[in-house]
Amino acid sequence: MTEAAPTSDCDFLVIGAGLGGLSFALAAADRGSVIVLAKDAPECSNTAFAQGGIAAVWDAADSLDDHVRDTVKAGASLADPALVKRILADGPDAVRRLIRLGVEFSLEEGDPAQAPAAETDGDSLPSYDLTREGGHSARRVLHAGDMTGVEIQRAMLAAVAAHPNIELLSNHVAIDLVTERKVSRHAAKGRLGLGGNRSDQSVRYGPGGPEGWLPGQRDRCLGAYVLDATSGEVKVFSARATVLATGGAGKVYRYTSNPDLATGDGLAMSYRAGAVIGNMEFVQFHPTCLFHPGAKSFLISEALRGEGGVLRLPDGTDFMRDTHPMASLAPRDIVARETDARIKRHGLPCVFLDMTHLGSSYLCERFPGIHEVLMSVGIDMTREPIPVVPAAHYFCGGVVVDEGARTRIQGLLAVGEVTCTGLHGANRLASNSLLEAAIFGARAADTAVSECLIAASSGLQIPGWDSGDARDADELVVVEHTWDEIRRLMWNYVGIVRTDRRLNRALARIDLIKKEIQAYYWDFKVTRDLVELRNIALVAELVVRSALARRESRGLHYNLDCPDPDDQNWRHTTMLRREW
Repeated sequence: MTEAAPTSDCDFLVIGAGLGGLSFALAAADRGSVIVLAKDAPECSNTAFAQGGIAAVWDAADSLDDHVRDTVKAGASLADPALVKRILADGPDAVRRLIRLGVEFSLEEGDPAQAPAAETDGDSLPSYDLTREGGHSARRVLHAGDMTGVEIQRAMLAAVAAHPNIELLSNHVAIDLVTERKVSRHAAKGRLGLGGNRSDQSVRYGPGGPEGWLPGQRDRCLGAYVLDATSGEVKVFSARATVLATGGAGKVYRYTSNPDLATGDGLAMSYRAGAVIGNMEFVQFHPTCLFHPGAKSFLISEALRGEGGVLRLPDGTDFMRDTHPMASLAPRDIVARETDARIKRHGLPCVFLDMTHLGSSYLCERFPGIHEVLMSVGIDMTREPIPVVPAAHYFCGGVVVDEGARTRIQGLLAVGEVTCTGLHGANRLASNSLLEAAIFGARAADTAVSECLIAASSGLQIPGWDSGDARDADELVVVEHTWDEIRRLMWNYVGIVRTDRRLNRALARIDLIKKEIQAYYWDFKVTRDLVELRNIALVAELVVRSALARRESRGLHYNLDCPDPDDQNWRHTTMLRREW
């Protein structure tokens, strides 16, 4: 049964309310109407969970070439240095935009109070406190204490609230993108293609960069089906340009630093719609997530190691000292892999991050948020080391976009962690992620305004949501059990260290799980839990297929069956797309 659904039309539809999506909204709103969909409360984005800061060349002693070199080196030389340079060159301007919007970064000690946002234009900016994180050769990370993401989200939401052309809707869960191909198939065959997809997904692997896969866009995005989680209605949103800003997919793994909303929705929706997905094997595990039952998914920022924190075994051994020249400040892939190896080798529940040598007053002033959380669970980092373990943190792969944030589907753009821009390569350099989101949010707005607003309308009407004979779910325990099974499977078989045997076992089980979910999806009315379960199963499959395809170890992907990098055959993006 096709239902009459509430329909909203706008020029620009933004799915996701973090830094990337809100940057786009603010840059595009003067040229058209914008609707921003927040999956949860707007304050609960992935951005708000970012502690460390945003990296950009800000000091006269630093240089763009050094930032590029650090980024490419951390990314295991997978990224194209020329592309990285073109992206990072926009970094200082992206930071200035944030400052003009009211973001208050921490100042150097003794600097006067920050000037009002309207007066911050170049040389009038105050002196900011720059910190250093793993893989950086210089201090170039601007921060707001140890809660940079919270401060950025606050300022962005305030700016959005003040703009008359932006409507922000909370608790709206995107279900699927709607394309011309999908609507045309529905018109010809009825229900087929709406409310789900009965066919299995297949993949192709291709060498080279995004330029070989994106031109010749043959389909167009018309908008999205969206669940209003408050009312239970499925709504239709149509737009001239749709922007994916849905963040990552850390909840695919059992242990993660990500919020509960990070279920890979944009990755799954775009793949089902026919976009290209790249480098999904490169999942970054943060080396230092708090190991304590009273603080779920709490990240211990890399900035602590940047300021002198040392990783130690329970007996006090500095185990990174002889592992890498940068010791505890080595790139995240190296630190996470070594930490995982030590935990398994010695049968440990965790390792420890020692800050006690830095002084109580300094730690309380520099890391007030982290100190407060730790004290709430009985850990005083000024007197005792912090128990930490690796946890899934960031997806370096995602929807393949070009330098203007275009996907393979006309009218569909993507920004932030959901994307594969080519910047991160095989491992993200710390604090480059907020920068990437801010840069590509603005670039996507330029693309949307110049291309999508002037594009001729297709004339197609998006039909209402088709629920068929679906009924209210009566076995929610099935959803919970299957979710848990996927996350344990991914942690055990597709984690920091992999083997072909584990990957093939994971793929076989995920294939069965997907079929079970698909049957459940068609039988019961859609809910947020069901949407998320369907998406994490598909994202899990994409990660496994990408990991099996890459026959080398590089950066975040380490396979014991092919442990060495292979520059001759595998120095390129692993790309997947659905075959129609």
